[in-house]
Amino acid sequence: MDDAVELSDVIAQLRGELSRAMADGVGNGLRFQAEKLELELTVGVERSREPGVKVRFWVFDAHGSARSARAATQRLTLTLKPVHGDAPDSPALISGAELPDES
Repeated sequence: MDDAVELSDVIAQLRGELSRAMADGVGNGLRFQAEKLELELTVGVERSREPGVKVRFWVFDAHGSARSARAATQRLTLTLKPVHGDAPDSPALISGAELPDES
């Protein structure tokens, strides 16, 4: 599955991006509270035949999903609620650089 990434890697990358956005937002006047994140992904499921059966979910990019349509793919929607590991009741506040079109 050359054109796919493991679901855990996608979530880890998302976690890293949100962590950077939160760190960049410290001290900014305008921040956003992330109440929930919705991801819609095209995934394939692979079940290994090795001892200790393992199931892995592969996320396909938009270009690869057509080629991978022969594999058993499904749409998966994840709803995630970002929380602080050391303070799960605190809102996750994110911020980023202002885009040229924003004012």
